[in-house]
Amino acid sequence: MNFNLNEDQQAIVASIEKICARFDDAYWLERDREGGFPHELHRALADAGWLGIAMSPDYGGSGLGMTEAALMMRTISASGAGLSGASAVHMNIFGLNPVQVFGSDEQKRRFLPPLIEGRDKACFAVTEPDAGLDTTHLKTQAVRNGDHYVVTGRKIWISTAQVANKMLIIARTTPLDQVKKPTDGLSLFYTDLDRSRVEVREIEKMGRKAVDSNMLFIDNLRVPVQDRIGEEGKGFSYLLHGLNPERILIAAEAIGLGQAALRHATQYAKERVVFDRPIGQNQAIQHPLAQAWMALEAANLMVLQAASRYDAGESCGAEANAAKYLAAEAAFQSCQTAIATMGGMGYAKEYHVERYLRECMIPKIAPVSPQLILCFIAEKVLGLPKSY
Repeated sequence: MNFNLNEDQQAIVASIEKICARFDDAYWLERDREGGFPHELHRALADAGWLGIAMSPDYGGSGLGMTEAALMMRTISASGAGLSGASAVHMNIFGLNPVQVFGSDEQKRRFLPPLIEGRDKACFAVTEPDAGLDTTHLKTQAVRNGDHYVVTGRKIWISTAQVANKMLIIARTTPLDQVKKPTDGLSLFYTDLDRSRVEVREIEKMGRKAVDSNMLFIDNLRVPVQDRIGEEGKGFSYLLHGLNPERILIAAEAIGLGQAALRHATQYAKERVVFDRPIGQNQAIQHPLAQAWMALEAANLMVLQAASRYDAGESCGAEANAAKYLAAEAAFQSCQTAIATMGGMGYAKEYHVERYLRECMIPKIAPVSPQLILCFIAEKVLGLPKSY
């Protein structure tokens, strides 16, 4: 097994690095202070054809695998864009996976090219305030009415809804008490975000101000039947198809964030002179930085393992979840080590690493909690009794 990048993969990384070099630390510092979606980065990646990296060439994509997508997202984050940059395009890579796999040819022709070309922006409307990670108990309802469904409910922590014109939304089409299994009776739709029927209320949060998070209040939204993905009532199984790619990608983004923090801290340690010597000469500075590098590299191997298994059509649930867990922990270790290395300057916004620490909390808690990942590994890998 060889995880060295081949020439094509190296070219992808180099191309993404070249694009990201146009958006320096000062750009992301301004986005963090002022907010505002990074439309310029989104446009640059769309113009270069990268938004469809993992989508079929039949609809304008590059037809590459999750491995290449992970490399792309890691590179964006590592450039200094962090989660502010990666989250701006994250949905494009994994979110429409159910459409690509389960959508009709007509739906793919209608939905995928505008997203790949950057004309459409989409949000992923799954999580609800009362259900949390228990998706089977979500309360948003979609009631069939002729050639439409009427959707009513609430969604929370929906990223990019301030700028999106499309949304991938899951809703219950058969009441919970009328299905054999809780996972039945849920349907998936990719449809217009009609703001006359959907109130989008932004949530002020700790970090990643450039990419909005929101509460959605949906009131009698009319969704055409032709916007339903696959069969009615099978939406949960379709949604699951995109969860492992999501974990792989956010793990890659966390690693990139940790690498950015480590790069800043290492450079500072080389240049900062105290008592007539660079502080990087002191083992108390060297050792935590070395540990951070090792943790990031180990997590990166798990990301590549998970991505390669996904691309080969093999089961990768354990690997994808482990990658997300390990990468989040490694990113947190790297970011807090960077601040400790830089001391007071690490606490200053102009040195950037305090933003990285705030942003690294995202992969720590989303899209699934570390505790639930541990439960999953205990049950599915170690064969222990289910605990929840």
